[in-house]
Amino acid sequence: MPAQEPNGRFRLRQSPVDSPECAWRSLRLWDSFVQRADSERRDHLLNCIRTVCPRVRRVLPMRKLHVGIIDIVARGSTRALYARVMNPNLASIMPQVIGVWCREQGHDVSFVCYTGSEDLLAELPSNVDLVFIGAFTEAAHTAYALSNLFRSIGAITAIGGPHARCYPEDAQRYFDYVLGFTDRETLHGILADCSRHRPAGVRIGARQQPRTLPGVRERWQFIEPTLKKARHLRIVPMLGSLGCPYTCSFCIDASVPYQAMDFDGIQEDLRFLLKKFKRPMVGWHDPNFGVRFNDCLDVIERSAPRGGIDFIAESSLSLLSEPHLKRLKHNGFVALLPGIESWFDLGGKSKTGAQTGIDKVDSVAEHVNLILRYVPYVQANFVLGLDTDQGPEAFDLTKRFLDLAPGAFPGYSLLTAFGRAAPLNLDYQRANRVLPFPFHFLNNNHAMNVRPRNYSWRKFYDHVIDLTRYSFSWKAIGRRFCATEGLTARGMNVVRAVSTEGFGRLRYYQEVRRRLDNDPQFRPYFEQETNQLPRFYLDFVRRDLGPLWEWLPEGALDHDPNAYLNSEVAGAADSVRPTPIRLTGE
Repeated sequence: MPAQEPNGRFRLRQSPVDSPECAWRSLRLWDSFVQRADSERRDHLLNCIRTVCPRVRRVLPMRKLHVGIIDIVARGSTRALYARVMNPNLASIMPQVIGVWCREQGHDVSFVCYTGSEDLLAELPSNVDLVFIGAFTEAAHTAYALSNLFRSIGAITAIGGPHARCYPEDAQRYFDYVLGFTDRETLHGILADCSRHRPAGVRIGARQQPRTLPGVRERWQFIEPTLKKARHLRIVPMLGSLGCPYTCSFCIDASVPYQAMDFDGIQEDLRFLLKKFKRPMVGWHDPNFGVRFNDCLDVIERSAPRGGIDFIAESSLSLLSEPHLKRLKHNGFVALLPGIESWFDLGGKSKTGAQTGIDKVDSVAEHVNLILRYVPYVQANFVLGLDTDQGPEAFDLTKRFLDLAPGAFPGYSLLTAFGRAAPLNLDYQRANRVLPFPFHFLNNNHAMNVRPRNYSWRKFYDHVIDLTRYSFSWKAIGRRFCATEGLTARGMNVVRAVSTEGFGRLRYYQEVRRRLDNDPQFRPYFEQETNQLPRFYLDFVRRDLGPLWEWLPEGALDHDPNAYLNSEVAGAADSVRPTPIRLTGE
């Protein structure tokens, strides 16, 4: 039976938990009390009933929550030129979607997109009941510190995004909820439960990506204040599809079935943007734009006058035939980011078939030059350190490509195994090749957490430094400038080269290589002889986190690099709870 305490609060005796008798008594109590209680005591009683008797959650009204949403674009404060230009344009879509869905269910929402230029602590929402944090793995420690801060003042915390999908076991140590694929039903379950799950949070996820998502019009309430932080370039994030038909062994989207988004919704969004900007710029967040090429371009042509909107997209060379390029040019595509990845593998994605080595270089360079005749900005993406690479050849071939296609901006990624991101990571873990670098450095360039198969660490960094120096020498910058058309494309190439991506990375790689020779903590850590993190990396994280360092939970810099493999061995690969969820408070 329910009992009222001296302070007016209610205590529910279980009889037993979730039994029909408990449900009946709880509902009678609610019915008799709801008309005469003040809102604070009513919310408290509602919480008690939900906690003690989950059976009645579906029929009781959901209490109104103050929800905080934090989209972490930058892992820490930064003054880098490229970051100031681009970070506000790198906001994720799903935090905005969560905000729309929360408001649709009647909750108050405070939204923050952290780009690295703000005083994050000053911008954090206050008096929140529940905080959602979206983060890539490189921002995991920032997310962990924020969760610890909010938990200390009584809030419930949830994490979503790539880090939650790649490292759910670690995230459970610091969050009440760890989200996989998230749809309306998944979110509704969390909002209804909204309770503490500690010391280990619960993993929750839908069985697949949502079929539909709120469009730009619905998300504008969150997009607009974020874009106001951009000084010169403003790019609106949109989605034309989810998943990818290709099966690149290292890619997080390889195992996600491809699905196109609603084309009518895309048309409505594009027309909406034409009312907001004289000439909008849209960044497609599709893993591989244009898989259904004609359908995508048809909807663009129905929505906007020719060239009325500028577009940026990541797409495979196999989709970028000359007829397609002509159509892309006519419809305002100003930047394309094709993935080349390797000179010895993934020929299907680059439309080179069985070609490898210099033959593939010549073919891809010719194709990229063709793209540059129609689209002014091209970033060619490469992965360095793949198992198919041996000796200097892979690096020398990339130099040859830059000579043949000087207008392409090279985007280099060091091979990184992001937890559960791809099945290939299980092979690396079985071979004991994954290093426990703190998440802060897993951004594809500050650390390579897979021990290279065919190089020593010293030799590998010698090649990376040589290629980086060649790619961003003043001679290469000048050739790239002359081979690119348009002031914006030329300016972006120069800014990226002289900022963190070019000169900055070269300095960083040189420092790592110097320490492999001179810092006694480096070589044993890289060779997996010890798990003691070199002081260089510890100081790096402390400097980036700034005042949030004090909120970083104890042990958060350490994680199990083989958690994916260990869960497979333990038979826990399918431990994610499908929605609808049945959760109970502490």
